[in-house]
Amino acid sequence: MLFRFLGWSWRAARLGLLAAALPSVAVAQTSVSAKPAPLPLKFGQPDLADFEAKNFVADSGAAAVVLCDYGNSQFSSTAGNLVITTERTTRIKILKKAGYEYATVEVPLYHRDERAEKLGHLQGFTYLRGADGTITKTKLEASNTFEEKRTKNLLVRKFTLPNVQEGAVIEYSYLVTSTFFDNYQDWTFQHDIPTRWSEYRTSIPQVYHYKILFQGYLPLTTNEASVGSVNLLLTNRLSEGAGAGAGMAVGTTGLQMSTEQHRWVVRNAPAFREEPYSTTPNDYLARLTFELAGTQMPNEKYRDLTDSWTKKNKVLLESEQFGKAFTSSKFLTSEVQPLLAKYPDPAARAAAVRDLVVKAVKYDGTNTYWATGPLKRSYELHRGTAADVNLLLIAALREAGLPVEPVLLSTRRHGAVSKEFPLLEQFNYVVALVTLPDQKELLLDATEPLLPAGILPTRCLNQSGHTVPASGEGRWVSLVPSQRHTHYQEVALALDAQGNLSGQVREEHGGYAGLEVREKLQQLGEKKYVTELAARHPGWEVASYVFAKQNTVEQSLGLSYEWRQPAATSSTAAELYLSPLSYFTEQRNPFQHEDRNYPVDLGMMQQDIVRVTLTLPPGYVAELPKSVSLALPNDGGRYVYSATSSAPGTVQLMSRLTFDKPVYGAVEYGALRELYRLLLAKQAEALVIKKAG
Repeated sequence: MLFRFLGWSWRAARLGLLAAALPSVAVAQTSVSAKPAPLPLKFGQPDLADFEAKNFVADSGAAAVVLCDYGNSQFSSTAGNLVITTERTTRIKILKKAGYEYATVEVPLYHRDERAEKLGHLQGFTYLRGADGTITKTKLEASNTFEEKRTKNLLVRKFTLPNVQEGAVIEYSYLVTSTFFDNYQDWTFQHDIPTRWSEYRTSIPQVYHYKILFQGYLPLTTNEASVGSVNLLLTNRLSEGAGAGAGMAVGTTGLQMSTEQHRWVVRNAPAFREEPYSTTPNDYLARLTFELAGTQMPNEKYRDLTDSWTKKNKVLLESEQFGKAFTSSKFLTSEVQPLLAKYPDPAARAAAVRDLVVKAVKYDGTNTYWATGPLKRSYELHRGTAADVNLLLIAALREAGLPVEPVLLSTRRHGAVSKEFPLLEQFNYVVALVTLPDQKELLLDATEPLLPAGILPTRCLNQSGHTVPASGEGRWVSLVPSQRHTHYQEVALALDAQGNLSGQVREEHGGYAGLEVREKLQQLGEKKYVTELAARHPGWEVASYVFAKQNTVEQSLGLSYEWRQPAATSSTAAELYLSPLSYFTEQRNPFQHEDRNYPVDLGMMQQDIVRVTLTLPPGYVAELPKSVSLALPNDGGRYVYSATSSAPGTVQLMSRLTFDKPVYGAVEYGALRELYRLLLAKQAEALVIKKAG
């Protein structure tokens, strides 16, 4: 992984992504500094303690450690122009070979409308301590950088520190100059390796008003604010006519402005640990974001620069790649019109229209809300992006006479969305919303043939989306599905006196569980799927199997199979020990760590039920474990286990795990982890089976 500390590519993806569900708060002034604090490091002067292995015992599991990451963004004047300069100095300790990747750095540079961010003053060193204690350094040659055009507006400069070895200390420094005042440099304090010290300072003229927000689950060690000033030398320019840009330089003006200065520090940030049931790391990292709210020049009124959804919706609807794309739908008339008479019920008609689009155009895996071109072209090519597919769906639904609106959303890996700022950059996907006569609403997506109408793909389950109506602000709609991830197993087992075990299993995979299995079957095929199923249980022999409703996505997918597990010996046993549920339930706690400081995001509610009927060998009885019922706080779910014997020679076991919330807060993590620990212990608890009498 390349080490990317700075750049618009992160900022553009992150601007405004401070969802209400996350602990995002405006950064308040906690102390006022009378004079500037000393710099946390001096470039070119590594600390001798950084070469002592004993100082990194606590980081022994990490591949590298950020010793110090320091940034300073301020307004200044360059060649008579007002600019923002961001200086960054970073020092890293390489602990293992796996840490070599942190010696490669990306600096994304944004450009637009003949303006571009510029990288300068790049310098770097690799420090090594020899056996005799002497420290040698190898210089980064600034010419050894290369460029990569990432997108139309994004150029990435990359460089790699030289002569990197285990135990080395690397450091680099550079300056980014920008004239994009609406894109003030954000800052991320936490990374996927430990960070000893991360500090960010800003100096902003009081004529510029930014909303500064801190997001994350780590406390700020330092949060200081003060008042300062900046002297600027700006060029006066005379316009050369409409479209002439900056115009002719006619003189310079010296200007002194009062500034608001801030200093933020996070110390000893642990490595960010990506865990199961999460979205994207950017939703949880400790970071600062800046949103330009307005300006107030001397002797002028405050100018509000915050946008509105009404304006954003107008831009979208007037775009050839969005609104004008789905209103140009006459090429669909001949295909859609017959559906009106065939499906008078609006919900059934919407499903039929979606089915038409699903069969006509295949999703190519690209997520965006802008069409790549005329929708007719995608229709004829039978392939397109998420926008091509779903804007075509919206066009077809309109042609079918159904009330439909686009809904913008952000996929789970793209990140959370903020309801505070109307920023289009935070979205990367579009679906359709149909309002039915009973005022019920149907969210539709045509990218996933393995899902029925009304169920969004798992990647879309990211809390909220925003409508784009024909006029007005629009509104937020919930993306939380009513459908669960459900797995049901009915098992009939027979045990003989030698310990041979055989059984018949009937499974049902409903909702999102059905999608998972259908996707896997599509990838592996039936035979390989069953082979992998048997391989999870040493000694299993699967005699036969049959799948049901594999192509009927509106119903649960079924699987029935017979299996046998021979005993290790052929002799009759006086006592047998068996844990039947362990064959059919999860064997590992997904919540491995003792704590977690960000939410557990399942995306949807879940339920897993296993019912086992075990027939004992003639003349044997079983000692039954105790039944148990465990509940999560705040009606979050429940685990129920029961063991009964309704007739001689048979035992019934039941395990039911239910999660009634799609998202659990960090404070609920301990209860989730403990629930899993107890249920795994219960499912592993052995039946003691012995001869009667």
